[in-house]
Parts: sequence; C-alpha cells; structure tokens
Amino acid sequence: MDVYIYQASLYCKKCGEQLCKELLKPEGMDLGDEYTWDSDDYPKGPYPNGGGEADCPQHCDGCGKFLENDLTEEGEQYVLEKVNSGYGNPEVLETWKEFYSYLFEDHD
Repeated sequence: MDVYIYQASLYCKKCGEQLCKELLKPEGMDLGDEYTWDSDDYPKGPYPNGGGEADCPQHCDGCGKFLENDLTEEGEQYVLEKVNSGYGNPEVLETWKEFYSYLFEDHD
C-alpha cells in the first residue's frame, strides 16, 4: 500500500493526498525533487510497501487504516506475541493475523 510521510507520521494514500490538497506548498518546492522540501513542512511520497519494513505493523495516523508494511524479525515476534495473547483490539489483531498469515502457518 502506498503511503505518505508528514511530520514523522505515516498516512495512507487517501489521507496523504488530502493533506497535499489542504497544505500550502513550501517556498522553492520542486515536486520533481523531494530534496527541495522537508516532510515537516509538506508530505513526501507516495512510497510503496506501507512505508517499508518496521518493528511493528503500521497504521495511518489520519484514519487508522492498516498500511500493510513488511516486518523486521522483531516486528514478527511482536505480532506473534500480540495475536497469541489476544490482548488488544480484536479487529486489528485479526487483520494482522490475516496479513501476516505466514507467521501462523504450521511448520512441521
């Protein structure tokens, strides 16, 4: 899933595009060169794969949508522990379990 980065937060494509419409473009900004502005001033992206590998599942800071990112080994362990404990939002845990199903496959 494509994401945008703005002020150290991740946003799904829909929320990121909405932010781009609402915010003023920084002075000197060149849309063809992301080095001409800072993500604190205006969203950068879209970037593929949910923003990339992380130590936990990422969710949009605008709407809460799961961003379907890859996980580090620590992230995989985190998901296994959370899902197996059942502690947390049941819908979120089920979404993670479905997306990261390879973690729950029987490896006999």
